[in-house]
Amino acid sequence: MVQITVVGAGVMGRGIAYTCAISGHQVHLNDLHEQSLVNAKEEIEELLKNSYRKGYLSESGYQQAKANLRYNKDLASAVKDADLIIEAVLERIDLKIDLFKKLDFLCKSDTILATNTSTISPTEIGAQTKRPNQVIAMHFFNPVHKMKLVELIRGLETADETVDFVKRICNSLNKEYVEVNEFPGFVTSRMNCLIGNEAMNMLMEGVASARDIDKAMMMGLNHPMGPLELADLVGLDTRLRNMEYLYQTLGEKYRPCPLLVKYVKAGRLGKKSGSGFYDY
Repeated sequence: MVQITVVGAGVMGRGIAYTCAISGHQVHLNDLHEQSLVNAKEEIEELLKNSYRKGYLSESGYQQAKANLRYNKDLASAVKDADLIIEAVLERIDLKIDLFKKLDFLCKSDTILATNTSTISPTEIGAQTKRPNQVIAMHFFNPVHKMKLVELIRGLETADETVDFVKRICNSLNKEYVEVNEFPGFVTSRMNCLIGNEAMNMLMEGVASARDIDKAMMMGLNHPMGPLELADLVGLDTRLRNMEYLYQTLGEKYRPCPLLVKYVKAGRLGKKSGSGFYDY
């Protein structure tokens, strides 16, 4: 059993914490905001109940998963005994660097520090710590408990031992993994952002409705979810931050669609706000 601390109790943090807990690991979920932890606990416990009712978890598995979870607002307390810390805060390099500097000071010398980033360099993050060899990116996908893949991105200094450790964690979570050489956007985000951005441009140009663009991708190209619905699920503010980073690092083809910028300014952030390309 590994003790895992997840920092950030948003959509991804909750999903990672739940998945680790049902897989037998002790989990501390940390967030600065008390209400975020309250909301996370309610959502995770409801998900556990539903998994038990539907037979995905045995009664003992359900009870053990509940016992495995701790919700902690104090960062120092949450990370002091962690073997692995998975950061799941906003996709902003300044926030991540500030957090990793704190983690480097607060946690054990052998703790592995992972960032659940979809675009940002683990080399740049790790360089701000005294343990760049123990820093790696573990890119989970939403919803975490259903999606099978984790992208593993090693930084320039990431040690083989660190990579081997997180591979074992992925195996324990019943996840497949791909090992990716660091480059902005990795594999999935580069492709996904391009497809999603082009779908937004087509919607803005009046090529087709949001529903028909998504239907075309699902039924014509066998995508499990349309790119506009997926963007709503991810969060349009998150998608915009990803696009802005890729535009800065990879150039013109990643310029964010003006419609995406407009929706974020209007507070249409997708499923979490109740409206985006669709209404919820």
